[in-house]
Amino acid sequence: MTDEAKKSGDESKREREKKAVLARLAQSPVLSKGHVTTARGARLDYVATCEYLPVVDHAFGNERGEPEAAIFCTSYQLEGAKPSTRPVCFAFNGGPGSSSVWLHLGALGPKRVVVSDDASMPTPPYAVSDNPLTWLAHFDLVFIDPPHTGWSITSGNAARKKMLSVDGDVAALTEVMRVWLTRHKRWGSTVYVAGESYGTTRGAALADSLLSAHVALAGVILVSCAMDLQSLVFSPRNDLPYATFLPGLANTAQYHGKLKGALAASPQAAREAAEVFVAENYLRALHQGARLDGRERTRIIQRLAELTGLPPALVEAQNLRISDQCFFFELLRDEGRQVGRLDARAVGPMAAQRGRDFEFDPGSEAIAAPYGMATLAYFGEVLGVAEPQRYELLNFDTHKAWRWSRGESRGNAYCSTSPDLSRALRRNPHLRVFAASGRYDLGTPYSASDWSLAQLDVPADVLTRVEHHYYDAGHMMYTRQADLEKLERDLAGWLQSG
Repeated sequence: MTDEAKKSGDESKREREKKAVLARLAQSPVLSKGHVTTARGARLDYVATCEYLPVVDHAFGNERGEPEAAIFCTSYQLEGAKPSTRPVCFAFNGGPGSSSVWLHLGALGPKRVVVSDDASMPTPPYAVSDNPLTWLAHFDLVFIDPPHTGWSITSGNAARKKMLSVDGDVAALTEVMRVWLTRHKRWGSTVYVAGESYGTTRGAALADSLLSAHVALAGVILVSCAMDLQSLVFSPRNDLPYATFLPGLANTAQYHGKLKGALAASPQAAREAAEVFVAENYLRALHQGARLDGRERTRIIQRLAELTGLPPALVEAQNLRISDQCFFFELLRDEGRQVGRLDARAVGPMAAQRGRDFEFDPGSEAIAAPYGMATLAYFGEVLGVAEPQRYELLNFDTHKAWRWSRGESRGNAYCSTSPDLSRALRRNPHLRVFAASGRYDLGTPYSASDWSLAQLDVPADVLTRVEHHYYDAGHMMYTRQADLEKLERDLAGWLQSG
């Protein structure tokens, strides 16, 4: 292909992408009505709206204000209520590259996908059911599918490159929320945001970004925190995750019957012992590295083996550093099974070779297909959305293309948005934070979230506005009925106390 032909092809593609964005933005919102009865016996009548909202770059020089993206949103507003008296909660998931269906149809919305309490995959067919624990009892809800998730798209390569980044994503969602508040005449409402996983990375930054856009949030809800990637990413010369993951590994080893003695008595006994070991011994041993003397090294190896259920020889071979991948494949290797990442209660069969190729996550597989099929049935058959394009439940291309550097940085520093949340807490004296963690989450372990929240750069009196709640399931703790109930109960108490 000649350079001229390639240039012509690129221009043609850009025009098609621009037209696709304009076509979606030209669609009329799809409205439907429904009702749900809450666990407390109240009937909630609501209007559901499915619509595309524009992202326009208002930066100096973009005088035409051409839309750079069409963002798909699903909102639920209570009928009969005075809008200004109803809080609004904007919700999104993570990935990056995930649509919002997990929070939408898992815990917050008036409908939910019911899956197995024990993290196993339910049998088909899959559909949504009424959710008596819907957060619609507390706020009107707006679920946002970020660019290139769900049916949301951008207008071309330049917009795509900009928005598939930490800061570009935050700027785009800030604009989407501003547009929604304007279109629906809700500037008089109290505003909250709720994010899960990478959605907490996004949510922490949005708390500060929205304040600069003159939106003072009343609260940020962080489900399965990922504000500080240094505490989660296993890489050379980063010893932090080995310490932040260990209590979660001990909790999981106890669940699968791999611990002995007092450690086997309960999950609490296992994780508390691991927490003490990390604070009093393990961090110091990691810091010493090769300077650790032989006797102390042997003692550390033995205790790590006791806490993780792994052979001492393996712990020694791993240089006292048990990564998540190592644990997933070694804990139940003698049974030919691997442990789940997003829900470590889940297990799956290894290949015959029993290697360490992470082909699938048993914790994710248990819910991905049920949510995917139930979501599309719900949009098409209940909400009346007739969108022929593919709905990107999880877009792995978006994840691969993500740019993690921030601001002027062009390096590979670990992404961190806890400074943004710290700044927002200092700027906004009314901002409160609700964090939720699953004990069996080995993607964003509860103890890593403990560390991240403890590092917030705020005075002690400001830190009292931050709460952390714990649940006995995985990353999507709301898939377990008892935790779904506890999550809603904890949220209601948090709102009331504020």
